[in-house]
Amino acid sequence: MLDTALKLLREFSSHSYKAYIVGGFVRDYILGIKSNDIDITTDAKPKEIKEIFEDSCLPNDDYGSVTVISKGIRFEITTFREEKEYEDHRRPSVIQYIDDLYPDLLRRDFVINTLCMDEEGKIIDYLGGQKDIEDRIIRTVGDAKEKFSDDSLRILRAIRFATILDFQLSDEIEQAIFETKGFVRELSYQRKKEEVEKIFNSPNRDKGIQLLLKFGLDQELEIEHLEDVIGRDMDSSLVVWSQLEVSPKYPFHKNEMEMIHHIQKAMELNNLDPMALYTYGLYVNSCAGKMKDVDVKKITESYANLVIKSRDEIAITSLQIMELLHRGSGKYLKEIYDDVEREILYRRLPNELDSISQYIVEHYA
Repeated sequence: MLDTALKLLREFSSHSYKAYIVGGFVRDYILGIKSNDIDITTDAKPKEIKEIFEDSCLPNDDYGSVTVISKGIRFEITTFREEKEYEDHRRPSVIQYIDDLYPDLLRRDFVINTLCMDEEGKIIDYLGGQKDIEDRIIRTVGDAKEKFSDDSLRILRAIRFATILDFQLSDEIEQAIFETKGFVRELSYQRKKEEVEKIFNSPNRDKGIQLLLKFGLDQELEIEHLEDVIGRDMDSSLVVWSQLEVSPKYPFHKNEMEMIHHIQKAMELNNLDPMALYTYGLYVNSCAGKMKDVDVKKITESYANLVIKSRDEIAITSLQIMELLHRGSGKYLKEIYDDVEREILYRRLPNELDSISQYIVEHYA
């Protein structure tokens, strides 16, 4: 991936433009963290980038960003620029393209995200990003309060980086968060969810949760019961969401809502019980079980020992039931299936056609 990116930089150079890998990829490269997200910054204007890479995509000409896909890898390429007059504590209303890398770096959020790499793989560090990585600290580029007032998403990004990288926030950042946290309410619920989700998905999520609580950001995010979250070593953010009350404006997908609901239901059940395992499956019961300190190995074994794992495995069909009872289709079929299903799961009825047929005749004929 890096080789492809460096080749891309050399392509810019061959057309007399300057270009550098910038930001998170370089930071993670120094930390020895694998990253699949490479951003490139250049003095080439968007239309000039398109002339170099004919199949590139220009999603937003005003923003100065172009998407280039090379060898199946997606690169976001942004023209050097200065940003002024932020609107709604989120977006700059004025963007001016420039020819110099240094002032472009000054507009960025955190010093650890200003590191660059040139076409030879050499690290360029104008603002002390490598020192901050060594010190494991997050500082803003310039005044923290001003940075957060300009773009309040940076507040959540600061918490996210501190969580994922296990870095400390500078004293200036901490004070600025207390003073500007109210602006977080103005962010879209989609952006808030995306950032909080990254915190909840981190193996170090406990630190992130503590930071959100420390600054009172749970209130600004309209998230309740964050202090009561258990099972913080879970491998899914949905386990955390299932324990919270959040604003209905958060844009959860249908599948996410269904999973959250299932985890909540499974929390109320015995996660070794055959019906609970059959109804909600191994993953949901494992999530619920972990939160209740139930041995996940036992849950896995109990699930593996289920007689059936879906209704399709019951050894009788609806047509056979109708023929057996000399009746047409109707709601009674669900009642019978529910009954037979339960009897099979609790091993009171063998999952065999003859046994099931005899049971149905005795109870429903």
